[in-house]
Amino acid sequence: MNDDVLNRLADLERRVAALESGARADGTGMVGYRGRTEEPLELEWEITVTPARALALDDGPRAEVLAALGNPARLAIVRALAARGPQPAAALQEAAGLGSTGQLYHHLKALTGAGIVEPDRRGSYRLPARATIPVLVLLTAAADVAGQLR
Repeated sequence: MNDDVLNRLADLERRVAALESGARADGTGMVGYRGRTEEPLELEWEITVTPARALALDDGPRAEVLAALGNPARLAIVRALAARGPQPAAALQEAAGLGSTGQLYHHLKALTGAGIVEPDRRGSYRLPARATIPVLVLLTAAADVAGQLR
C-alpha cells in the first residue's frame, strides 16, 4: 500500500475509534440520554446531540418545562403519574397534598402547558409517552446535581 492509502486508513481508524468512544471526530463531543421503562408503560428512548446544538436551542420552551417542574406539588403530581400511570384528579390532589381542586388545576395547567402532562379520554391525567423518559431523566439529573445520588 502507498503512503496515501495508509494515511487514509489510519484516519478512518481514528474516526471509528472516536465514534465508538462516544466522542465526535471533530472534537465537539456529544451529550445524550437514554432510558427504558416497563411499568406502568413499556418505553425506550434515546437522544444524542452535540453540546453546541443543545446550547443553541431556544431557551423559551425548555425554560417553560423547567419552570413547570420547579414546584414540589408539581413534582409530586409527576412522580405519581410516572409511578402509577394515569390518575384521576382526586388521586393527584391527594398525592400532591393539595387542599383544593383549584390549587390542583393551577398546577395541572402549568404541567399541561409545558407538555409534561396531558388529560386522557377517561377524565384522568397521564404523562405522554414522548415526555415520560425525558422527565425521568430531568428528575434524575436534578437529583444528581443536588448530590442525592452520591
